[in-house]
Amino acid sequence: MADAVARLGSSRIPVGFWGLFVLAGVGLLVAAMVPVGPDWFAGVGAVTIAGTYSWALAARTGGRPVVFGSLAVVIGAVVLVLDEDSLRTGAAVMTCVVTSVLAVMATVPAVRFIHAVRECVVAVLLSGVGALATVGFEPAITLARFEYATLALALVGAFGVVYRLGAGLHGLGRRGLLTVLVGGFLLAAILAYAEVLRRYGTPSLVTSLLDGVVWSREHLGAFPRPIEALVGIPALAWGCHMRARRRQGWWVCAFGVTASTPVANALVNPSTSLSEATLSVVYGVVVGLALGFVVIRLDLALTGPRGRRSRRAEEAAAARPEPSRTTALL
Repeated sequence: MADAVARLGSSRIPVGFWGLFVLAGVGLLVAAMVPVGPDWFAGVGAVTIAGTYSWALAARTGGRPVVFGSLAVVIGAVVLVLDEDSLRTGAAVMTCVVTSVLAVMATVPAVRFIHAVRECVVAVLLSGVGALATVGFEPAITLARFEYATLALALVGAFGVVYRLGAGLHGLGRRGLLTVLVGGFLLAAILAYAEVLRRYGTPSLVTSLLDGVVWSREHLGAFPRPIEALVGIPALAWGCHMRARRRQGWWVCAFGVTASTPVANALVNPSTSLSEATLSVVYGVVVGLALGFVVIRLDLALTGPRGRRSRRAEEAAAARPEPSRTTALL
C-alpha cells in the first residue's frame, strides 16, 4: 500500500481531476462573493483551492502530493469547524504562500520574450485564484504585517526549492550570484523606502506621492503595486527567458514571488474593491513586462550574438531541457 501511495505521489499531476477541483473551488468562491448560496461556500471553496494547490506544489517539486494535499484539506476543515480568527488567519497565510510559490514553480523556460509574457500571465492567473481562496478564509489581519509575513515566507519557500533545482549555491556562478545580490538589494531598497516613507516621511513628500496615486486611481481606476511592477514581473520574465539558456535562471525566477505574493494577497485589503485590485494587478503586469523586455534586451546585447540572423540562431539553440509544466521538476 505504501509503495502504491509513493508511486502515486511521484507520478504526473492528474491535470484533469485537478482542474475540476480548482474550477469547483473557484465556483464556490465566486458564488460567495456575489453572494449566492449558503455562507459556507467561501470556506469550502478556500479549502478546496488550498488542498489542490498544495497537491500541485508537492507534485511539481517532487514531494508527496497525496500527503500534503490531504493534510492541507484536513487543516482547512479543522479551521472551518473551530472558526477561530487566529486559525483563519494562519490558513490564509498558508494558502497565500503556497499559491505564490506554486505560481513561480509552474512556469517553464521561455525561448523568446513572447513566451516569457505567457509565463507571467500563467503565474498571475494562478495567483489570482489563490487570492480568492486567501480572502475566502476571512482572516483577521493587520494589513502590513500580513503582506510582509506572506512575502517573507514565500521568498524562503521559493529559494529553498530553487536551491535544490540549481544544485546548491555553487550552481549560481559569478553571474548568478551578482544577479541575486542585485535583486536582493533592489527588493530590500523598495521595502525599506516604503517603510521609511510610511513612518518618517515629511508631509509634503508623502502628499506629493499620494497625489500621483490618487490621480491614477481617479483616472485609471487603480495604481500598480510597485514591488510587482519593479521587481516581481521583470524578474519572472527575465528568469524564464534565462532558464531556456542557463540554470541560473531559476535563481532569478525565485524573485518572481514578489509578483505572485502581492497578487495572492491583493483582496485582503478591505478598502480596495475587486475591480481596483484587478486593475492594479493588470497595470503592474504591463509595467513589469515593459521593464522585463528592456532587461532581456540588455542581457542579449551584452552576452548574446549580434545581428538579427544570429539572434534567431541563438533562439533556435536555446533548448535547455526542463520537465513539462505538469511533471515534477525534481
